Amino acid sequence: MPNFKLHKSEKLCGRTAIDKLFASGTSVTAYPLRAVFCTTNRACGAPAQFLVSVPKKKIKKAVGRVLLRRRIREAYRLNRDLIKATLSETETKIDIAFIYLSDKPAEYETISNKMRALLSGISDRIAAIEAERGNE
Repeated sequence: MPNFKLHKSEKLCGRTAIDKLFASGTSVTAYPLRAVFCTTNRACGAPAQFLVSVPKKKIKKAVGRVLLRRRIREAYRLNRDLIKATLSETETKIDIAFIYLSDKPAEYETISNKMRALLSGISDRIAAIEAERGNE
């Protein structure tokens, strides 16, 4: 049975890592979510570390922001295997930021479907980047 637990080591924290992610990251969008990701060279930790951002400018009430963060985190937790296979094949570690774009809260099914699209898009881009590095 697969392990669906979300460990502390999978959460992205640290100002330098987050600044580097937004400064040199690549973006993929599946409305109402946007993912910014970049490869990293850290020695330990999970193959993918992530953070979730729901802007106060878009969702005014804290209750709504917390609800959306939980939905996004749950969608990532259940679908992260889509990206883990590529990361283990290429022996790459990445940082990912998920940003909510809509003004209205989306249902979990919508977020889950868009999360699958984002993770498969990230997986395809990582495979292409690693293939390009291999050809050099």
